[in-house]
Amino acid sequence: MRVEVVTVGDELLLGDVVNGNAAWLGRSLADLGAEVTGSVVVGDELEAITRAVTGALRRADVVIVTGGLGPTYDDLTREALAALAGVDLVRDPHLEERLRVRAARAGRTLVPMALRMAELPEGAGILPNPAGSAPGLRVELPGGVVYALPGVPHEMRAIMTETVLPELSARLGRTRTARRTLRTAGVWESELAARLAPVEAMEGVRLAYLPSPGEVRIRITATGGDAPKLLERAEAMARRLLGPVVYGAEEETLERVVHRLLAERSATVATAESLTGGLLGARLTDMPGSSVTYAGGVVSYATRLKHQLLGVPADLLAAEGAVHPEVAAAMAAGVRDRLGASYGLAVTGVAGPDPQDGRPVGTVFIAVAEPGKANPVVRAPNLPVPESGAQARGPIREMTVVHALDLLRRILLGVGTGPDAHRWGEDREEAG
Repeated sequence: MRVEVVTVGDELLLGDVVNGNAAWLGRSLADLGAEVTGSVVVGDELEAITRAVTGALRRADVVIVTGGLGPTYDDLTREALAALAGVDLVRDPHLEERLRVRAARAGRTLVPMALRMAELPEGAGILPNPAGSAPGLRVELPGGVVYALPGVPHEMRAIMTETVLPELSARLGRTRTARRTLRTAGVWESELAARLAPVEAMEGVRLAYLPSPGEVRIRITATGGDAPKLLERAEAMARRLLGPVVYGAEEETLERVVHRLLAERSATVATAESLTGGLLGARLTDMPGSSVTYAGGVVSYATRLKHQLLGVPADLLAAEGAVHPEVAAAMAAGVRDRLGASYGLAVTGVAGPDPQDGRPVGTVFIAVAEPGKANPVVRAPNLPVPESGAQARGPIREMTVVHALDLLRRILLGVGTGPDAHRWGEDREEAG
């Protein structure tokens, strides 16, 4: 079953509001097993809506429209669907009564304009809205079926979850689809795809790569009568090929994995940050209960504070500058000792837009000071840097956080921390 999504609203078209509805719908439809063939955003114009729906019906069996069902005169989805169906808009008395009751319960007087939400194309099906006023609509057209939903996210999701997704599931019939998302860190998308070629070659299996700074999620989709078993085989092969590059699955975040590994060892970590300016500590404190394993952090952005707060030797800073592997090591050891943590995790580098201390943009050093180890582990990740230094700053900082968390994860697991071992999990290189 092919499905296309049309989201309506000037605020989406002009970027005033992020189009979260399209993202949620895409994930939900894919998880259901539908083939999402397209997604388009249009403004609050009658012609634009009708043109988008007409085009979508040429390519898909089902079209889902969000937005344009409210009470104001720029809410035109009802009119567009009536025009496509060649029918008039009619006032539904039950919907009108529901609107009046809702207004009375809220202690408000229903203005005449609000009754537009009780109008629907003649013959359209009504999709109950348990979370708001405007109902959803089901309109059967010659090319397929159109589901029209409110643009308010929680209302759209409520109608989709309670009515539309069950209907689409019934339409799919016996077709079976199973999905699993693996999470990886520190390896480029192209390298993952090359490594997973045998999984791609499996009949009935499809892979999708979803990159973000420093990480790539790999969605494995299996289809057919034995989809769950096929998925198990594909996932097992992918994990075997990637080794510890895979840090988790589904909604398991990297910081959650790190906290779990620390808790299993009754250990804590403290952070020392320069170029990331607190982003590493923020990510480690994003989940509830993080105080059990996160001792605290020092943001030593100014070079002199690396000496004053973390004990980095002044002569080292004078000779090499703030961006140097030995500086990262001293920062890690210093923050561990001063905050009384089991592990010290430090980052220093050049986020841009300009070079620093003779180091180019994208130079990053990450260090981990371990219990019982004289010398911290220091690594310099190979970060892809945009040609424009002005555009590099944000991604470099985000990637640095990911690489730092992943290095700590690997040390906690005792796998693949050598300069070339970070990819597929060769034996760990012992430090100091």
